Amino acid sequence: MEEKVFRSPKKRGRVAVLLSGRGSNFRAIHDAMSEGRINAEIVLVFSNKADAPGLQMARERGLDTLHLDPKSFPDKESYDAAIVEELKKLKVDLVCLAGYMKIITPLFCQAYRNQIMNIHPALLPSFPGLHAQRQAVEYGVRYSGATVHFVWEEVDAGPIILQAVVPVYQDDTEETLAERILEQEHKIYPEAVRLYFEGRLEVRGRKVYILD
Repeated sequence: MEEKVFRSPKKRGRVAVLLSGRGSNFRAIHDAMSEGRINAEIVLVFSNKADAPGLQMARERGLDTLHLDPKSFPDKESYDAAIVEELKKLKVDLVCLAGYMKIITPLFCQAYRNQIMNIHPALLPSFPGLHAQRQAVEYGVRYSGATVHFVWEEVDAGPIILQAVVPVYQDDTEETLAERILEQEHKIYPEAVRLYFEGRLEVRGRKVYILD
C-alpha cells in the first residue's frame, strides 16, 4: 500500500489556540506573529475554563475568545463536536494546544488530522502524560526537554516536529526544571508553527520531515 503523505500548506494561516491556564505558549506564538515571524493570525483563543488567565490576556491583545463549559455537555464527544463546529465556522487551518488540560477525543483528532499541534515538557516518547518534569527528576535522567508534536488519538504519541534538549541538574526540583524547559518551549513552538505555514512540514507515516 502506498504511504499516505501530508504536506503542510504554504499560505497565510488561521490559527486557534486552546488553553486552560496562563497561556505563556500562546503569548510566545502571538508575539512571533505580531513581529512578522509567522505568516498567520490567531482567529480564536478558546478555553474550557472561564477564569483562565490566558483568556484575559487574549482579550487584552484584542483577540476573539470563547469559553464553553464542559459540564454543559452530556459527554466528551459532544463537547469536542461543539468546539470543532466553532473552528470550522472560522475556517481554522491549525489548532495549537497551549496548556490545554483536556484530552481531546478521536472525533476532534479526525476532524483536524495533522492540523493540531501540542507542546509537551519532556523528550517524547519519554515521560508522557502529567507531571513530566517531576517524572524526569524522580527517574534521574541527565537530560529532558520539550517536544512539539502533531496530535493523534493516542495521548502524547503523535509525530514529533521539533525537540529541544535541557540538562537536568542534580539539585533540580520539578519547579526549577520546568522553568528551564519552558524557556525552550517558547522558542520551538513558534518555530514549528512558522514551518507549518511555510509549507515545510511533511508527515510520512509517523515521521515528520522538515523540507528545505
